[in-house]
Amino acid sequence: MKTTESGKIETGFGKVYYERAGKGEKLIFLHAGFVDSRMWDGQWEAFSQHYEVFRYDLIGFGQSDPAQGRLARRDELKAFMDGLGIERATLVGCSLSGETVLDFALEHPERVAAQVLVSMVPSGFEFQGEPPADLIAMVSAMMAGDLEQASEYQLRLWVDGPFRAPEQVDSAVREQARQMNRICLENGTYFKVEADPMNPLDPAAVGRLKEISAPTLIIVGELDNPEILRAGRYMAAEISGARLITMANCAHLPNMEEPGLFNKNILP
Repeated sequence: MKTTESGKIETGFGKVYYERAGKGEKLIFLHAGFVDSRMWDGQWEAFSQHYEVFRYDLIGFGQSDPAQGRLARRDELKAFMDGLGIERATLVGCSLSGETVLDFALEHPERVAAQVLVSMVPSGFEFQGEPPADLIAMVSAMMAGDLEQASEYQLRLWVDGPFRAPEQVDSAVREQARQMNRICLENGTYFKVEADPMNPLDPAAVGRLKEISAPTLIIVGELDNPEILRAGRYMAAEISGARLITMANCAHLPNMEEPGLFNKNILP
């Protein structure tokens, strides 16, 4: 077992909790916008055998400070890297953080050695069709202060996906996601940051994908929202040299549902 160091670093948006392990080229894991950095537990040991790995809780999540107001997640990433003296790294981002990674790669291409984009859509991507009923119900529950119900709707949306009932999903994965999710719900992070982020990338990434120069791997779960899969296909077609992997029997968090296969898809 590689020794993991942990600490907190001031980013200008608040103190961010992070962990570091391993030696080699630098790789940073960034978590989805309803959990925290523990979503990468199944990757931590395996990747630390090949890289110097970092993971951190976004402001408003996990052990980091609650959000005090609006912020741009790509600026938070830059502040994190600057604070730890990380000039260049491979970035692995899921969902919200996948969008962050892509925006960051467009704004700071010299700092991205490679990128792995998991279960995400590029900024500016327009969803087609009606929004999922669970999404509308989730926002209503959050506005009503019913955090237990809001958390369940988030799990249905992202852990279960639109094609499975809760009982068809690994209960341990669901419970771990629930524990992580409750923290950001109690912090009110969605309404403080994600519903109205500061300084969105302009122009948005969706029309700029041909500018991406970093080697890019896109991973989607076949049981995720079909619009996520459509976005994955679009990015794979637009980003030069990009590879697309669709993981079977997974929804929005394929690294948690099938950690061994996920790791094998990325590691050298």
